[in-house]
Amino acid sequence: MGRYFHSELDIKSPWHQVLAAFWQRYPNPYSAHVLTEDVLYREVTPSNHLLSRRLLTKTNRLPGWAERIFPAHMARAVYVLEDSIVNPHTRTLTIKTWNLNHNTLMTVVERCLFEEDRSRSSWTKLSREAWISSAVYGLARPIQEFGLARFKSNQAKAMKGLEYALSKIQAEVPPHLHGDQSDSSEKHKPLPPQATPTSTQNPKQFV
Repeated sequence: MGRYFHSELDIKSPWHQVLAAFWQRYPNPYSAHVLTEDVLYREVTPSNHLLSRRLLTKTNRLPGWAERIFPAHMARAVYVLEDSIVNPHTRTLTIKTWNLNHNTLMTVVERCLFEEDRSRSSWTKLSREAWISSAVYGLARPIQEFGLARFKSNQAKAMKGLEYALSKIQAEVPPHLHGDQSDSSEKHKPLPPQATPTSTQNPKQFV
């Protein structure tokens, strides 16, 4: 049946700064488990929506009991696909991520929505959902429980990383411009050659 996670959070920063911090959050002191990131696809639609697809490579250490069950040669790298849509009209950023490998062991699908707080324009609301499932017969429940605990821990680190990126952005903006929208940029890191899927076709799925 799987496990479900939901949380809501208010971020004391305007939406345009949170958007910039999202693209610039790696590397940060809390993201040692994130090895690489690469943009696979990007498009600005006629309606002025920014569509992006990125591939992230992460490491996830198995718990001790899993190390004894699963093969030692099992790859520890996890490849995560991230689709996002930026809507400047509604001032929302919608993100969906899911793992591409180790799907039998565990599948984690996450959906996040960053949107401007309509009652407080200098704040941003974050809604996060996740669905965690496992297809390992007889061990699905403990694997899902472990996955949920690991997800919560990683999301706490992710928020610290976002706050770190926000602090850097806000330190660079003159005080009288803190309420103005500034351009965002993204730093890309190359993937290892053996793990670089490339595609010039439009992706089939977006959030």
